[in-house]
Amino acid sequence: MPKRIVIVGGDGAGMSAASQAKRRNPELEVLAFEKGLITSYSA
Repeated sequence: MPKRIVIVGGDGAGMSAASQAKRRNPELEVLAFEKGLITSYSA
């Protein structure tokens, strides 16, 4: 079973954390939750 990380918040900080985690471990499964309608894709 692959390791998984859950990010709560799809703003810049959340997406930055998700991309940093994926860079450090490409096999990691990253799941992000955002309450609002807007998600940051700039990270």
